[in-house]
Amino acid sequence: SLSKKGGHNPIEAATANCAIITGSNVFNWQNLYEDMVAKDACIMINEVKEFETKVITLIENKNLVENLKKNALTFSNTVFFQEDKLLELLNKPYTGSGVMASALGMDKWRTKLVWGACDVATPKAFVLEENSDWNSIMQALGGLAMVKPAREGSSIGMRKVHSSEGLAESYAFASQHDDLVIAEQYVEGKEFTVAILGEKALPAIQLITTHDFYDFDAKYKANDTQYLLPSGLPDYAEAELQKMSLKAFKLVDCTGWGRVDAMQDEDGNFWLLEVNTSPGMTDHSLVPMAAKAGGLSFPALVVNILQQTL
Repeated sequence: SLSKKGGHNPIEAATANCAIITGSNVFNWQNLYEDMVAKDACIMINEVKEFETKVITLIENKNLVENLKKNALTFSNTVFFQEDKLLELLNKPYTGSGVMASALGMDKWRTKLVWGACDVATPKAFVLEENSDWNSIMQALGGLAMVKPAREGSSIGMRKVHSSEGLAESYAFASQHDDLVIAEQYVEGKEFTVAILGEKALPAIQLITTHDFYDFDAKYKANDTQYLLPSGLPDYAEAELQKMSLKAFKLVDCTGWGRVDAMQDEDGNFWLLEVNTSPGMTDHSLVPMAAKAGGLSFPALVVNILQQTL
């Protein structure tokens, strides 16, 4: 049970009857899940140092544990939004976006269709197939494109291409990760991410990498990736990006918290790339980083997310 040391516990109030599906910032997932399965229970833990306690919830369902275990230990698109469907079947509340928003947000192509229909700027894109006209597509995209598995995360399977031959080769590579592959017009310029918390867009973060683009290695392995906060944008431009990101977040029917990724071209125009309905939640991830810049400590961020669930 939660500690009641010191009288009223704000975390206890926020987490009553709440199933936490965000990640742990201090525990090794593999060891934690092995322990959970042994107990036939799902235990998700977030260290909350300022309150000298831990947020712990139990879901007494071993099948759910196995699904959540798989979700936490893989980047596969097939399990990214499975846990919310399982929790709804069990009538358990959970943090973040619902089933539809999670499924739509995981699909870059259909997210772009929604945004495009609602006048939100997103780069031109085409669905690729084995018999695609590679020359025509490259010409339509301006001769520079990003090939993406439409329902993957962490830049897995993505390649930047400069030719029709490269487009065909990159399609074959990306299709190993997903049967829906898109080619998106590459935007030359600066890359940003905007975290959303409730009804508010947090301070933008500029991402700078020495890699050809912000790929898997730049995200998880490189030591020279830079995260600029403040973002370096003029106040009016940051406000524009925040407003645009919040609108895009709501159009996909996202709720609670998440993140929107964007590019700014050389003329200063913003182009939205995708929405992340379940971004990283370690104490050094991008959402907590933005929250801290907005005046929220990591424990306060966790409580804020939990309070939105109830």
